[in-house]
Amino acid sequence: MIRLLVGLGNPGQQYAKTRHNAGFLFLEALADELGGVWINEPKFQGLFSACDIAGRKVMLLKPETFMNRSGEAVGKIARFYKLAPEEILVIHDDLDFDAGIVKLKKEGGHAGHNGLKDIIAHLGSKDFYRLRIGIGRPAAGRSIVDFVLSPPSKNERDLIVSSFCLSRSFINEIVTGDIATVMNKLHAC
Repeated sequence: MIRLLVGLGNPGQQYAKTRHNAGFLFLEALADELGGVWINEPKFQGLFSACDIAGRKVMLLKPETFMNRSGEAVGKIARFYKLAPEEILVIHDDLDFDAGIVKLKKEGGHAGHNGLKDIIAHLGSKDFYRLRIGIGRPAAGRSIVDFVLSPPSKNERDLIVSSFCLSRSFINEIVTGDIATVMNKLHAC
């Protein structure tokens, strides 16, 4: 069972609509739909909300520590609520998939994603779940940093939003622990 959803991104208006903030954007849409209210929670170094999903109270967290230090916030909330890594779902952008593609997985490395790398370090484990939102790769010769920190084109944005809708349709099953079924369904899309 998932008790905590963590969206990765960077705080600040200049990053609000960038590809790297896909995790923040997904959680914001989910909280809006479920009536969640964001509060600044200094002890977790982030914006915090709680929503009812599949009849369970689920916590949502948007770390305010910037992407590369996301693990600080995740580690703090995990220790405070005594969460096992398997009770955490991290939602993040992924360069390995085109915009509009979304994949769910458990465990694994960070694949160069500094937010995941820091979470692994602070949890001391790779055993958390990841909802990987495809953002595509930059054209040859273009900087990855510039790419992820820039807004997607309108077409890419529409595809990313459609991946949010697809992911949202499975959130109840994810939270209740029917992960294998969701993986099979998502990966068939």
